[in-house]
Amino acid sequence: MKAATYLRIASVLTFIHAVLHTIGGVFGKPMPGVAREAFTVMQSHHFVVMGVNRTYAAFYVGLGLGATIFMTAEAILLWQLAGLVPLVGRRLRPLLWVLLVSWLAMAVNSWAYFFMGPVVAEILIAACLGGAIYAARPAAQ
Repeated sequence: MKAATYLRIASVLTFIHAVLHTIGGVFGKPMPGVAREAFTVMQSHHFVVMGVNRTYAAFYVGLGLGATIFMTAEAILLWQLAGLVPLVGRRLRPLLWVLLVSWLAMAVNSWAYFFMGPVVAEILIAACLGGAIYAARPAAQ
């Protein structure tokens, strides 16, 4: 498969990850019971941070939306990088390595603090980036 195809697949997977993260994680409703009680407590206790009154629920939503923004931006970036492969494919490899390592780190983070859904998505994205790195390798002499 061509490097551009791997990058387009990674782009789509990253965008789907961002959408599902937003729907389920940021704006999802906690299940009844302990989860709902914990979120209610997060909403009810206010504190001042750098002169602004906030709750832990506001931090949770804000950080979640921040992750969505960055994943969406990366999905767009990956799509654009796919268009550059015919021009500068090999020169993209160091950048792709950075993205691959970051997605593997995200998978470890998700394994430690979340659940298997994001872990699988992040490993698939990293695998696509690995495929793009391999496909964009220098030709044998």
